[in-house]
Amino acid sequence: MRVLIAEDNTENLDMLRRRLERRGYAVFAAADGQQAIEQTLALKPDIVLMDVSMPVLSGLEATRAIRQNADVSKTPIVALTAHAMDGDRARCLEAGCDAYATKPVDLPGLIATMERLVPGAAQVA
Repeated sequence: MRVLIAEDNTENLDMLRRRLERRGYAVFAAADGQQAIEQTLALKPDIVLMDVSMPVLSGLEATRAIRQNADVSKTPIVALTAHAMDGDRARCLEAGCDAYATKPVDLPGLIATMERLVPGAAQVA
């Protein structure tokens, strides 16, 4: 499975990248919301793990832009956020995210979400 991680925190990115690569996933990265859009269009990943708070464009702005492009509009997007406040989940889903996860990331829970959103993902991991 091809996974795009949109994350501006290099420590979070490195940790998540290593853990997913150990499971056999091909991992790509974007450091801001604009890069997330560009990488999604260029790579057409199977799933995007989208940090909500990023520079240039927020993860929610990037998600909205991705949803407007017919080539990638159906790509599953999982919002990742350290801010688990009332209404955050609803804002992420309203922006077009398919699922919502809080940081620090619960890897087994995230993998289960990815497998639910991407048919055949469990066969790769």
